[in-house]
Amino acid sequence: MNYWLVKQEPEAYSFDDLIKDGKTAWTGVRNFQARNNLRAMKKGDKVLFYHSVSEKSVVGLAEVAREEFTDPTDEKWIAVEIKPVAKFAKTVSLEQIKAEKTLENIALIKQSRLSVMPLTKKEFDTILKLTK
Repeated sequence: MNYWLVKQEPEAYSFDDLIKDGKTAWTGVRNFQARNNLRAMKKGDKVLFYHSVSEKSVVGLAEVAREEFTDPTDEKWIAVEIKPVAKFAKTVSLEQIKAEKTLENIALIKQSRLSVMPLTKKEFDTILKLTK
């Protein structure tokens, strides 16, 4: 199993929207590194959902429901489908992540513009612990 973090502005599509919809195609990725990360996602992989810009917090847990397929918004790109697993009662802010020594090298900090990024199991578990 692999672990991921995806970023989205909550005003554009929030975790509550994902819960309401039950699943969504993760479309609109137009960065080659993020596309390669989408390509590496496998059904059942765990995904942390991060609200960017206005909230800057990890707000929920999702999972990959469908592997790579053609992005319906642009056939030159790809998408995956994700579904919600759990909304966190306690979100994890970017400040908390930056303060956690074991998370200092994650892409969320090192490559802040990247919208789809891998996490190690240890990084994933550390962020999950911060939601408790």
